[in-house]
Order: sequence, then C-alpha cells, then structure tokens
Amino acid sequence: IVRCMPNTPAAIGKGMMVVFSNRLVSNDTKRFVADLLSASGEVTEIDDEGLMDAVTAVSGSGPAYIFHFIEALTVAAEKAGLPTKTARLLAMQTVYGAASLAAESGEPPGVLRQQVTSPNGTTAAALAVLMGGDRLIHLLTEAVEAARLRSIELGK
Repeated sequence: IVRCMPNTPAAIGKGMMVVFSNRLVSNDTKRFVADLLSASGEVTEIDDEGLMDAVTAVSGSGPAYIFHFIEALTVAAEKAGLPTKTARLLAMQTVYGAASLAAESGEPPGVLRQQVTSPNGTTAAALAVLMGGDRLIHLLTEAVEAARLRSIELGK
C-alpha cells in the first residue's frame, strides 16, 4: 500500500506530495511513485502512517491558510489606502517572492525575517504585533490541530 497526500498547487507543478509506503512496497516501486509524483512538485516520504493526519493538516490544508493570509493582507492593504487591484498584487507577489526566497536561499525563515527587520523600523513594528505573545504561532497551531483532529475523525 502506498498513501499519498498531495495539495492543490500540484495542479501547476508546485505541489507538495507526502508519501507513506508500507513494508511490502519495494524500493523500485517507491522510486517509481516518487518519480511519477515529482511531475507535480516536491515529494517526500514518511515512515509512520500515523503522521498522515498531521501531513493533511499542514500541507493538504495549508494552501487554504496561505490563500486566507493573502486575503487578509489584501484587506489590510486596502484599509491602508491602496486600490484593490494593487493591494492584491502586492499581497500575492510578496507571499510568492518570500516563499521563493526561503526555498532558494537555504536560510531558515527566522534568519530571513531578521535580515529584513531593521531595529525600530516598520517591519519591527509590524512583527511586534504578529509575534506578541506568540499570537501567530498559537493561532496556526490551533488551526493545524483542528484540521488534524478532523482528519482523524474522517479516517474512521
């Protein structure tokens, strides 16, 4: 048995596919599956099927979290006075560019965040709101846990 959790960016070759193979699957078959799926994006393997619910919560549902973030950043940009079309472009390209930089630089996201944050600057002011009390971490942790528990429930 081979289980795979893809996500919607696979439709444009930018997906994340996580694969679990039971002990009966040969290495040749594992390679074949990975090669087949790689046409749709990145492929990684887990060796514990019990982690598939967490994978579903993070990567399967994750694109929706990012889409919602883009929506929220667009609304914030509009409230700051930007026209809707410009606000959406800025939000989408900023997310795309930041994700691309994180993927290509090899640096941990925290290092990249620190590199763009000037002491007492505009980014520092915004991050103080987002990071205060680990607010964003708690919110995402709660969201991922809700999705993980729902995945478990749906799997019964």
